[in-house]
Amino acid sequence: MEDCYQGFDPAAYLQTNYTPPLADLERKDSTVPWKLACLHRAFTEGDVSGELLVDIGSGPTLYQVMSGCDVFNKVLLTDFLEVNRQELRSWLQDEGGCSLDWTPYLQHVCKLEGRLLWPLMSFLTVGADCLLSCYCLESVSPDLAASTRALGHIGRLLWPRGHLLLIGTLGMSYYLGAPGVKIPTVPVNEAQVCASLKESGYTLIRL
Repeated sequence: MEDCYQGFDPAAYLQTNYTPPLADLERKDSTVPWKLACLHRAFTEGDVSGELLVDIGSGPTLYQVMSGCDVFNKVLLTDFLEVNRQELRSWLQDEGGCSLDWTPYLQHVCKLEGRLLWPLMSFLTVGADCLLSCYCLESVSPDLAASTRALGHIGRLLWPRGHLLLIGTLGMSYYLGAPGVKIPTVPVNEAQVCASLKESGYTLIRL
């Protein structure tokens, strides 16, 4: 799986997947505002909160933790690729040269929350109250069994009674990491996702 990611280009990935026409915050049929709304509900309608939120496999993206910043004191972004970690650092440390301006996403989330724009912070600590993973485990695993094992491994980062939030695409077999760079993913269905969660010791609250 490591070899598949050698050609990953954060800038190309962001431009392809997080700008119009594929990602349009103004269109109701776009998946991006739907994902932001799902995350907003997850972080505001239940008891998903605490000291630390850990995002497993952030890639070069920030949208997935924006709603969590108000209910967690610390947010930890993680990724296997240095190019993705550098992309995140550039934005968080305001170094310039970022591949995507996340301001429209922040504005959209703030509108959902009925608040003005706020900053994001990233901290390192141990013991998470919540884990978040978007499109990660199925895209770094060679098969369903490995993906299920990964679910079990990341669960060790959670405090007891902590929460795991997952976003993924059912039946997807690959995505583009750059023009012409197909990165394989494990094509899972709903039953397989539920079975993997159960096998890994999680209790499903909402699908």
